[in-house]
Amino acid sequence: MTVKITWHGHATFSLDVEGFRLVVDPFLHPHNPAATVTAEELAADFILVTHGHTDHIADGVALARQTGAAVISNVEIARWFKQQGIHPTYGMNLGGGHTFAFGRLRLTIAHHSSELPDGSYGGSPVGFLINCNDGHDLYIAGDTALTYDMKQIGDGGGVDLAILPIGDYYTMGPEEATVAAQWVKAKQVIPCHYNTFPMIQVDAAAFARRLQQEAEIDCTLLAPGESTTL
Repeated sequence: MTVKITWHGHATFSLDVEGFRLVVDPFLHPHNPAATVTAEELAADFILVTHGHTDHIADGVALARQTGAAVISNVEIARWFKQQGIHPTYGMNLGGGHTFAFGRLRLTIAHHSSELPDGSYGGSPVGFLINCNDGHDLYIAGDTALTYDMKQIGDGGGVDLAILPIGDYYTMGPEEATVAAQWVKAKQVIPCHYNTFPMIQVDAAAFARRLQQEAEIDCTLLAPGESTTL
């Protein structure tokens, strides 16, 4: 079995896991200047939200209403979606896990900040560790600094794919992401959260070369709208 990963620019991804469609941090056209699709054009069974900043949640409510997808996030963000009339929601917390139709999902620590579009508190930012039913292990770091907690993922056996931010300024940059990839023992990396705005312009190709040279880890660079499979 394969897992299909499509990047929509910034930190927004679609994952197809054995026919279950997951959308991570929905920030789509026209809100996302890099995205090639709108919420109306996207399919979803589950929506995963790492934190409440607009560039990760702007199209979450519209996508959930259109598709009927379940929202998975922390307690505060799940509550906010529920207040917008979205059901079902799963409000989890750091370190907690749950078995969904696509596999086992656990919330991981992400060092960042979080505020919802209405200015309310967005709870603790999170990442996602997904053990897919087909045997693939995925780590979606979310917006985060480099954190020693990532070593626990590596100690647990590592992951087939790590999706890591590299844009610097708001998150870890290429140097720290190279370390993170090694700490989580990733077999492959897809970078995100870069080149969407002037403050997060980085040379992704240089990051890919560095990752291969320093850690012998493969890096897949996607253009918005492009896909790859595991």
